[in-house]
Amino acid sequence: MTVFARRARASAGRMHPELSLVSYTLLGHLEERGGCRATDLAAHYALDKSTVSRQVSALERTGLVERRLDPEDHRVQVLVLTDAGRRILAQVTESRRAAFQERLARWPAEDLERFAEYLARYNAWTPPPDEP
Repeated sequence: MTVFARRARASAGRMHPELSLVSYTLLGHLEERGGCRATDLAAHYALDKSTVSRQVSALERTGLVERRLDPEDHRVQVLVLTDAGRRILAQVTESRRAAFQERLARWPAEDLERFAEYLARYNAWTPPPDEP
């Protein structure tokens, strides 16, 4: 798992020099949700608010994210992708897909099926409810 995480971090930098793995993940979440508050990002990824704030500031400086007033509550700012953010996210996503396809191209079908089942099982795990 450590090797997998290291490779993911390293590949993020190769796919786009301004986009860390954390930034890529945050952009993907913003795209999937259609935008959200920075506090929602921190809660979703169990990150400190200051960590998210630094990441979001960097994404704003590079023009990939912008803040907008929440249409339902004008006291709240929502983070949304800019057009540039959508383009870069699409480019990096496509590069990652191509890298996965290249790496898995010679795997037998039964290994790919088993691998997909294991990944689905791993991703479906939820922590047990807190016990009193």
